[in-house]
Amino acid sequence: MEFSSDETVHITYCKYTGNHGFNKDEKVARILYVCSKEGEPKVKRSYTRPITRCGCKAHTACYLQSSGRYKIVSFEPNHNHDLVRTPMKHLLKEIEQKSRFLEKDYRNYIYRKRMVATAKGDAGPVLEYFQKKKEENSSIFYSMQLDVDDMITNIFWVDDRSISDFNLFGDVICFDTTYKTNEYDRPFAPFVGVNHHKQTVVFGAALLYDETTESFKWLFETFLGAMSGKQPKTILTDQSAAMANAIVKVFLETKHRLCVWHIYQNAANNLSRCVYDHEEEEDWLLAWSDTLNKHKLTDNKWLKNLFEVKEKWAMVYGRHTLTADSVSTQRSKSMNSILKRYLRRSFDLLTFFKHYERALDDRRYKELVADFGMMHTLPVLVASVKMLQHAEEVYTPEVFTLFQKEYTVIGDYVAKKTSKYEMVYEYNVSYRGVAREHLVKDDAANQTIHCSCMKFSFDGFLCLHALKVLNKKNVRRIPPTYILNRWSKEAKA
Repeated sequence: MEFSSDETVHITYCKYTGNHGFNKDEKVARILYVCSKEGEPKVKRSYTRPITRCGCKAHTACYLQSSGRYKIVSFEPNHNHDLVRTPMKHLLKEIEQKSRFLEKDYRNYIYRKRMVATAKGDAGPVLEYFQKKKEENSSIFYSMQLDVDDMITNIFWVDDRSISDFNLFGDVICFDTTYKTNEYDRPFAPFVGVNHHKQTVVFGAALLYDETTESFKWLFETFLGAMSGKQPKTILTDQSAAMANAIVKVFLETKHRLCVWHIYQNAANNLSRCVYDHEEEEDWLLAWSDTLNKHKLTDNKWLKNLFEVKEKWAMVYGRHTLTADSVSTQRSKSMNSILKRYLRRSFDLLTFFKHYERALDDRRYKELVADFGMMHTLPVLVASVKMLQHAEEVYTPEVFTLFQKEYTVIGDYVAKKTSKYEMVYEYNVSYRGVAREHLVKDDAANQTIHCSCMKFSFDGFLCLHALKVLNKKNVRRIPPTYILNRWSKEAKA
């Protein structure tokens, strides 16, 4: 056959594939080569073929351009191997081993395949939805993982606002998959954090087909790609072996912490002291042992397993890790409760996406309201002191309230200087001079201060013990080192 244009060849070829069993969405490739012998004019040689799953050259047509016409010069109609029907592909290995398979096995496989297919999503409408969104906003990023039948398994999407928020507040992220979206229980997996107003902020979201290490690894790698490779300092999750395996493979620069709230739900209340009340590892280990012995829990399997991952949840091991005042995945839990107001389990994927947009827009509107309130109202100072006045100037109202709560109790604490080395002073700070002491080191030369409670390290603002020492030394402003931009009024300036 001959054709007037390259496009006409392609249209005719697509009709051919449609008449020979390929579905209308089958991908068709066109490959162009320009070749010539020395001294002769260049010849345009093109190949067009469906992207067959077997990878062979079946149904490949080669055509040449000559004198403004396109002529088919060769065509390969056949596969160069025996064919296996799609539902049987998983049985190839078994056939090689056993030389046959039972009819019952085949029927069971078909049943499972159909159940899986209905739980997945049709790529066409979803792809069209995201392409339309990208036309509206070119900075939207989305990625879909498809199976061999072009059915969606995993989806991740994020817009430019979320990427910007991650750059500002993505030092700590909470990740949770407990919310299920439809009757097939597909996990909805948002990446969330906390902004400068202590509000939940979304860094991206995914719909997963399952909760395997492979799915989590794909998702985490895709998330990092969208964020230009920037890794968070801390990721908070529930207990999940598959999730932990993926995190250690992908988030190489990130501390993985387990959700303390989740542990509380599964442990006796008297274990709470072991979570928070110790600053030294030796003291914590002794308290843990005493608690188990006291309540005859030394043989409890769940507690033994919990102890094996103690570095991921006990505060004595995590005080040096920033959590932005989020010691649990409650951020994710609160986002899930918000989503329940907008979503129904009966929603299909497209409806889900549209209602999720509404939820996200409402969250962002609340931030706008908080920004407006910050600019037009002032928090109430419990005392007219310069330290609080300075804190009110730099911190958002929500963070200032937390700072003021620390500062207002320093009058009940006593700071005793215990040593001095050059310009470094050490103080023991305790409640009315009798309770447990906290060691505070003040380096006057470098304008740094460090407390053994390490509140600044994990919450991002100074503790009452450090504030007590600064007050004793007549320091009336927060040292610049201890004003994190993520908590300041200028965080998004």
